[in-house]
Amino acid sequence: MRRPDSEPSGSRWRTVLLVAALGFVALSLVRVITDQDVLTSSGTARAMLVLALPIAMAGLGGLVAERAGVINIGLEGMMILGTWGAGFGGWHAGPWGAFAGAVIGGALGGLLHAVATVTFGVDHIVSGVAINLVAAGLVRFLSEGVYVGNESGGGPTQSPQMSSGPATFDVPILSSGPDLLGRLEDTGIPVIADAAGVLHGLTSDLTVFAVIGVLLLPLAWFVLWRTALGLRWRSAGENPLAAETLGVDVYRIKYLAVIVSGALAGLGGLFLVLFTGGYREGQTGGRGYIGLAAMIFGNWRPGGLATGAGLFGYSDAVRLRASSSLAVLALVLLVGIILAAIGLRDILRGRYVLGGVLLVLAGLAVVVWAVADSLPTEFTAMTPYIVTLAVLASATQRLRPPAADGLRYRRGEAR
Repeated sequence: MRRPDSEPSGSRWRTVLLVAALGFVALSLVRVITDQDVLTSSGTARAMLVLALPIAMAGLGGLVAERAGVINIGLEGMMILGTWGAGFGGWHAGPWGAFAGAVIGGALGGLLHAVATVTFGVDHIVSGVAINLVAAGLVRFLSEGVYVGNESGGGPTQSPQMSSGPATFDVPILSSGPDLLGRLEDTGIPVIADAAGVLHGLTSDLTVFAVIGVLLLPLAWFVLWRTALGLRWRSAGENPLAAETLGVDVYRIKYLAVIVSGALAGLGGLFLVLFTGGYREGQTGGRGYIGLAAMIFGNWRPGGLATGAGLFGYSDAVRLRASSSLAVLALVLLVGIILAAIGLRDILRGRYVLGGVLLVLAGLAVVVWAVADSLPTEFTAMTPYIVTLAVLASATQRLRPPAADGLRYRRGEAR
């Protein structure tokens, strides 16, 4: 019998790929109908990657902690510590110094959370909230002591600029030299040009840090589901007492998971610092919480997590790159199509009330697109949050967190 936590079968992967393909066809159709090339341009795809990576790293940090049974609400605070560490390290040693500072800063936050929850048995939510509050005050204290009065231009709310920026590169042939993807994008052919534009954006102006961030997602899947360490890791989050009887050092696994979780959240802060060129107070903007939501949407799996983070990053990228609110209206139409498809699926499965509500919302989205000439600035600013909430809330699924997630563990103590 297949275990509930086993990996998706081949048929499920085929379904996922089919849904992704149909979704992309819908996106191409909306681009043609609305004549908003920004929806699938290479610039939008490039911006999506930059905006999605901080959320994906925070969500991945939450995933590795919760797979070991520790809820990490403190992702936002660990990301804040990571941004400060990245700003300090980048000021002194450039991009790689920023990388080291971000990982160390986030890992220290994770260590604090592990001491509180694993060793002292503090409630995980209380500890995480405390870390978020302490981190915000701590970085202001550190900035006052380190940056104020410095001749390099720092202050109580920001670090001096990084000594140098990260080098960028294009993937040969595809996005440089012959630039095959760029030529296909210029053709404007539906679906083909759209796919080329997205791939062109994802294969040009890359940094080694972006590549590391993307590769961490499949690496986390491989470690958690294809290695002995991953089996011990997940057993600590499913049934720590049973894992203990089999010789697993549950305390050590939990400590490792939470410290790695903090390091990943700090790495998310690195991408924010690389984007702005230095640390800025408040630059995380709640992305740690959004990463936590993306992790839950992804059902505690890296693939679903990446989908949630990419959705928010894409919505934000369209908003930032659009020359007018017409592109945002096109995004509203796309959301309407998605909601209609999900609503029809639910009705076919016998969920008539939910399906009917989604179809009504889909109709409202289409009406807004058809009758509105522009959108208020306030609505445009909220677009990434509204689009993400609409899709995530409608994508109903059977969520299955680790069985011992958030429970206090003591060696030899039966629950």
